[in-house]
Amino acid sequence: MALHVMDEANRCLQCKVPQCRKHCPIGTDIPEAIRLLKENKLDEAGRMLFENNPLTTVCSLVCNHEDQCEGHCVLGRKGAPVHFSTIENYISSTYASKMTKGPAPSNGMRVAIIGSGPAGITIAIILARYGYQVTIFEGKDKIGGVLRYGIPEFRLPKSVLDDIQYRHLEMKGIKIRPNTTIGAAIGIDDLFRDGYKAIFIGTGVWNPNSLHIKGETFGNVHFGINYLNNPDSYKLGEQVIVIGAGNAAMDVARTAIRKGVTKLTCFSLSKKVAASDYEFSYAKLEGVEFEFNKMPIEIKDDGVIFRDLLEDEEGNLTEVPDSDTFYPSDSVIISISQGPRNRIVSTTEGLKADAKGLLVADETGHTSRPGIFASGDVVNGARTVVEAVAHSKVVAESMHQYMQSLPKDEE
Repeated sequence: MALHVMDEANRCLQCKVPQCRKHCPIGTDIPEAIRLLKENKLDEAGRMLFENNPLTTVCSLVCNHEDQCEGHCVLGRKGAPVHFSTIENYISSTYASKMTKGPAPSNGMRVAIIGSGPAGITIAIILARYGYQVTIFEGKDKIGGVLRYGIPEFRLPKSVLDDIQYRHLEMKGIKIRPNTTIGAAIGIDDLFRDGYKAIFIGTGVWNPNSLHIKGETFGNVHFGINYLNNPDSYKLGEQVIVIGAGNAAMDVARTAIRKGVTKLTCFSLSKKVAASDYEFSYAKLEGVEFEFNKMPIEIKDDGVIFRDLLEDEEGNLTEVPDSDTFYPSDSVIISISQGPRNRIVSTTEGLKADAKGLLVADETGHTSRPGIFASGDVVNGARTVVEAVAHSKVVAESMHQYMQSLPKDEE
């Protein structure tokens, strides 16, 4: 591994205007990290990566590198780009084991973090660095949110998240309350009553979008986000249809293949999948088949009826008359993105959501109610991990400024 990493590092041209950094959503100083590594300053490189991106170990594995840093490396114009994902993973995972610093001195102010996905973890870590007493409220039994329950083990090992919990949360004095849903036994107003000066909501988007077609309630039909939550609880049979062709659908398909499905076909409305080329190529390599320009019309106990679609050069779709075709399957998995749950909104006075149920917040995370902040998928809809982390860094600073501006008698 070390030889391969150094081979990649030695290929970096150290560009004066590095396009790799420019197209990293969180602005990672890629040339500097590589320079430090080559000078045998791995700890400095690791410290820099973590200070810029608390989830650098995660992003090194799950980022869409082909459209971001690696996709804009100048070497990629005529050959292979520098694979910074490999370099970042080596630096961050090696340095992570050396992170033993304890909590910062307490400033006496409590902060509540609702949800422990990418946004919640990022906010918690940054505010803990300032000395805030942070408590994370997580509805499931372990931290990670979509990282743990929506990304397969083969893409993101759970051990990476366990290490984040230990080194970034527990060692920093951050308290975690698992299996605790805010909006049920405990509400937002209860948190303010108990002295939390600011509350962050990062509950993600867990409600699967549905097709609203006949047969969607049958027992052979499942939703992708639910399947990824616990694949071993499903008995799919040998032949499966996945409706959808985004990155989440690729995760579903590749997971099902690993769980014993022998024939799996993904159906896409368009002639091009929405997933990244990287995920699409891996799915094909692992045996996933694809059907394009197909619209589901009806789900039956033993398959799905699809209608052909014509697609013009501008991407407009037109249904083809008399083209309905039945495709047999043992199970059907619908994977067409997700929306938010609204338990917190429905139980909290003064907290606004838009027509889709997403929380309304400004660019710095302020919601319609003072002291409540939000970012991540629950505000922006499903986005990438690194985008959630980048925006959450801004929101964390906004929360810090808000709490520091409170009158002394409110502290």
